[in-house]
Amino acid sequence: MNRPVLPGSPYPLGATWDGSGTNFALFSENAEGVELCLFDTADDSLGDASGYAIEGEERISLREKTEEVWHCYLPGVGPGQEYGYRVSGPYDPEAGHRFNPNKLLLDPYAKEISGPIDWSGAHFGYPLGEDDLVPDERDNAASVPKARVVEEMFSWGDDRPPRTPMEESVIYEAHVKGITALHPAVPEPLRGTYVGLASDAMIEHLTSLGVTAIELLPIHAFVDDKHLVDAGLRNYWGYNTLGFFAPESRYAATGDAVGEFKAMVKRMHEAGIEVILDVVYNHTSEGNHLGPTLSFRGIDNASYYKLVPDDPRHYMDYTGTGNSLDLHNPRVMQMVMDSLRYWVEEMHVDGFRFDLATTLLREEHHFDPAGGFARAVRQDPVLQHVKLIAEPWDVGDGGYRVGGFPAPFSEWNGKYRDDVRAYWKGEGGLVGELAFRITGSSDLYGTGGRAAPRASVNFVTAHDGFTLKDLVSYNEKHNEENGEENRDGESNNDSWNCGVEGPTDDPKVLALRNRQRRNILATLLLSQGVPMILAGDEVGRTQGGNNNAYCQDNEISWTDWDLSPEDENFLVFARRMVALRKEHPALRLGHFFKGRGEEGPPEVTWLDPEGLEMTEEEWDTGFARCLGLRIFGGALAGAEDDDLLVLFNAHHETVTFVLPEEPDALRWRVALDTSHEEGLEPDGVHKPGDEYPLAARSLALLRHRRRKDGEGK
Repeated sequence: MNRPVLPGSPYPLGATWDGSGTNFALFSENAEGVELCLFDTADDSLGDASGYAIEGEERISLREKTEEVWHCYLPGVGPGQEYGYRVSGPYDPEAGHRFNPNKLLLDPYAKEISGPIDWSGAHFGYPLGEDDLVPDERDNAASVPKARVVEEMFSWGDDRPPRTPMEESVIYEAHVKGITALHPAVPEPLRGTYVGLASDAMIEHLTSLGVTAIELLPIHAFVDDKHLVDAGLRNYWGYNTLGFFAPESRYAATGDAVGEFKAMVKRMHEAGIEVILDVVYNHTSEGNHLGPTLSFRGIDNASYYKLVPDDPRHYMDYTGTGNSLDLHNPRVMQMVMDSLRYWVEEMHVDGFRFDLATTLLREEHHFDPAGGFARAVRQDPVLQHVKLIAEPWDVGDGGYRVGGFPAPFSEWNGKYRDDVRAYWKGEGGLVGELAFRITGSSDLYGTGGRAAPRASVNFVTAHDGFTLKDLVSYNEKHNEENGEENRDGESNNDSWNCGVEGPTDDPKVLALRNRQRRNILATLLLSQGVPMILAGDEVGRTQGGNNNAYCQDNEISWTDWDLSPEDENFLVFARRMVALRKEHPALRLGHFFKGRGEEGPPEVTWLDPEGLEMTEEEWDTGFARCLGLRIFGGALAGAEDDDLLVLFNAHHETVTFVLPEEPDALRWRVALDTSHEEGLEPDGVHKPGDEYPLAARSLALLRHRRRKDGEGK
């Protein structure tokens, strides 16, 4: 075909349709030649996976190169056109170069990706099973995903981001497929899709629960690892990114993943729910030096990846996945920033949770809170208006950085998870740590430019680890179904099975487990900071003790919506706890509490079971498992509230608390007691000075009404 090829422009990168044709632009500093490959999707020969070049492929040599960007403009080429690249250059792994024009490569800026990968040895740049120093000559184009030119027009109407203040947020971490795959009220063809997630049934569930944001496990296009596919498994979680601009097509009910994703976001916004994406910019799906060549590696390995300085055949691996993206390279940094802005401006998302974010802030090899990525994010005008949450660790040296990230990042607070789990498990001597965690972790976030509880995203369970029901049902992990002889997954979980490992009919064990679930969720929602609930915890989701279900795209991971009576009760409790948090501004402050000795009247005091302020000796008592938190609602400037009293008892016996005396407190009313079904107490009014029997392993919230009904909501 004698197609007209115009010079085009080096910017924007990727494939950009202007209504008359498409501009193609690809960065590669070290390439010696680039071919743009167009595919006729109507040609049946594209289904041939023989490992030879396929018919229906048109190759166009890019002659224009501007500042390391290869580009052209093709009149008449528009939305729906599938394409890829072949990039020529040295195949010299020992020098860091792995160019192989036999491999069709995905555009890093692809906004839509067609088809899954059909695994074979042809997808590797070297003969699979042999030395990676010799290039493989087979062609892989017939069985590799291809980029597709997109039409970005979408009728957003009057869509507006909810922009819920961080301190007022309640985050719900969910998997697009897992949350809807078994939901009986979601039409079967829509289960597991973006459309299903935005269905009436799911919107009703989220709004009735009261969450303000849904945080989605990775929806950037990803691939299932070859070794998982060979074992009959899948990369269910999706932390194996292939394309940072394209929504994963497996979650689309039709062929329009982009349009369906946008429609889902629009529907969430109409319901007042923000959409936060879990994003994986720390590594890609290409693995280590023995991994496949799918995109970045073949386009410019030495530019995209951090290579071992004295041995560029191998990769610096801070992620445990085989490689780490090199954000020191300005074009790689540009790709990440362009991706973030694209998802905000074009896809209307409301924030990001950065997987293994310590890797992103490594300068050379060491973590630097003033590193290039942090500076780029901080100055970006688009990202100033969205939520930015760091997972503050990776697997490299010095990688655990909870409390160490700069503004504007909030953090997943791993200390919160560990301390709350250990406390309710019954370990003694943790009341001091518990006090820090439930008041926003000022020991971690009390200084610097983000000194406020909103910097702490509090969680006890997340996708990685036990569900809440499993946390109180298993002492040990049970990951046998993963095919690694139970070696994978974290062994130290601070879990407690309440006396029996796994399923049981013992009513006493079941009652204790339900109480422990109430204790943990209540603690989470009564704590300062930003609570994050794991999807399905509110309805008793179990993974059968699997704490690393990353490869289980089946009933092990999916939420079962056929609820038992006890799980129905727990759902009622969960809704009530979220509503209670929203009712009381004292539970979601924008500043840390002031104690005695600070300027102005104290906002909190800490009480022992006698109703007296805790002494230094009591804080240091190794066996202590009981604590009272007194919040003076009238002292909270700008957040006036009722006086609140939160009592904690992780002891195995009832502990009597003396209710504090107050000159104007005529009564304390019980708003919550986890020892009762659904957290309710039949007779909930007590006088100051009364003794309140707090049952073993339970939590209570009492309040003295100061506000008129309806204030502060």
